[in-house]
Formats: sequence, C-alpha cells, structure tokens
Amino acid sequence: MNDRTAPVVISCGEPAGIGPEIATKAWEALKDAVPMAWMGDPRHLPSDATWRAVLDMDEARAVCGEALPVLVRGFDGHAEPGLIDPRNAQGVVEVIAECVDLVRAGAASALCTAPIHKKALIDGADFRYPGHTEYLGALSGVERSVMMLASDRLRVVPATIHIPLSEVPGALTPALLRETIEITVEALKTRFRIPAPRIAVAGLNPHAGEGGAIGPEETDWIAGLVTEMRGGGHDLSGPLPADTMFHAAARESYDAAVCMYHDQALIPIKTLDFDRGVNVTLGLPFVRTSPDHGTAFDIAGKGIANPTSMIEALKLAARLAGRD
Repeated sequence: MNDRTAPVVISCGEPAGIGPEIATKAWEALKDAVPMAWMGDPRHLPSDATWRAVLDMDEARAVCGEALPVLVRGFDGHAEPGLIDPRNAQGVVEVIAECVDLVRAGAASALCTAPIHKKALIDGADFRYPGHTEYLGALSGVERSVMMLASDRLRVVPATIHIPLSEVPGALTPALLRETIEITVEALKTRFRIPAPRIAVAGLNPHAGEGGAIGPEETDWIAGLVTEMRGGGHDLSGPLPADTMFHAAARESYDAAVCMYHDQALIPIKTLDFDRGVNVTLGLPFVRTSPDHGTAFDIAGKGIANPTSMIEALKLAARLAGRD
C-alpha cells in the first residue's frame, strides 16, 4: 500500500525536450503544496534551477519547500535542447522503471512522467513499446492499461491508441471495448471517487453509422454491447455521433467519454482545455499522470515552455493518490 502522504515522483523524460524546464517551473509554482521529487541527471536541468540532491523520498519531502529535490541518476550524455543524444535513451527508460518501483514500494504516492520521445528511445535503447502507457503496463504486469485525458471540463478515453486509422476497425473488437469501459468505470469509482459513473460511448463512423448507411459497426455490435452492459448495471449512453457529444450541454450528461480512436478523443479535449489536460493511465496498480503534450523540441531551452499541464498533472496525481 502506498503512503498517501509521500511525495509524487517525476521521471525526467527526454532530456533534450521541455521536460526539465517544466518540472522546474512546476516545483516553483507548487513547492511543498504538492511534495515531489525529480529523478534524472541534474546536468539536464535549466542552469538557473533551484535544486538539491536527495537520497530518498523522505529527504525529498523535507526539502521540497526550499528546492526541487533531485534523485540523481547519471546519464551517458549531456543534453543540448532540441538535439537528441542517443546515449541518454537507456537512462530515460531506466528512470521510468525505477520510478515505478518507488511507487509500487510505497515510497512515492504517485508517478508523474515528463514527455518522452519514442523514436529516440527506439534508436538509443531498442525500446519496444508504442508509448508510456504500454511500457508502464508491462512494468506493472497488467494485461491492459487504458489512457485517459482529463481536465475539469472533459474526460476522454480512446479504446484504440497509437495505431494507423486504417487499422482501427480491425483492432476495435467487442472484447476490447468492453474492457475499456470496465477499466474506465472502475477507475472513476476508485480513483476519481465518482460512485456511479456515467459513460458516453462514441460511435466509430460519422453520425454513429446512421443506421448502417455510413458503416456497419454500430448496428452490428456496438449498440448491442452498450445495451448489454447497461443491463448489467453500467450507466452508459450510445453509440453517439462524435460530432455532437462534446458541446457544453452534452458534456453535462456524462463523467467520461469512451471514444473509438486516438484523435476522436484527443481533439475535443485539446481544443477545450489544451493547457490543463492531463494524461492519466487507468488500470495500473498505482497512480500515473503526465502532461498532455510532447517534448516540444522547437522551444526547448528557450525558457518559454508553459508548465500548466505539468502543474495540473502533479496536482491530479496527488489528488488521485488520496493526498486531499
């Protein structure tokens, strides 16, 4: 069982991106309001960062009001903003794994991950996972984890994630959609403390298939699955046309929307609340959040990166872990 008063641990992410900068800025904004510790190579932090090396999470909690606590891990390469150094890839992967160990051991209350660059990890560390979500699931021994994007205005869950759009109809099966809905419902109950979650299920095709005229999946099985799960006690609506389920009045009718593919879910939340969206991995035996953006190599090192999503990710991590 995790110590819910323990700090949140932050994995460093891609050193050449904006991760080190937004972690530093997030600490400056939150300090010990959300106790935290950053794990990585302090050479990769901004030169003007206020940080202090710590040996463990207990020491981090003690110094967080004065400096960003750093669990120092030496990487093979330096970090020049915007320029990937393959020598750092293995260190990035190992830091994620070590942070997971800290959370699972109860030394950290939750994990907040800074953005990674998947190609850099593939090239430099033979990384074999599509992204953070899948790697964290493998580290945790769970068969499937689910990605949620959350803000105060909307929560969305894509049933399929990082695959080409042409592959979505084949990958989207009744078993996959059922599991996605079940994991989402359970997380809303246990992590978000919503006793009876309401789920809106999007259709796959335009106009939710329009009775089969624009695609068969809704009439063939999606509607039947929604009806079956509703009969089993879940509060579900759908399949709904995706183009009419994200306006303000529609959003009042559900606690989370389960969508069929990546962009169907992410475009609405990034349009509504780009800076405050948080990536949350559901189905893990611990809390993991992340800012809802990438490494932003084009602005790395310029001091202009917006830390709002990282701040929100740390606050949500602490809340889901039960600190407040």
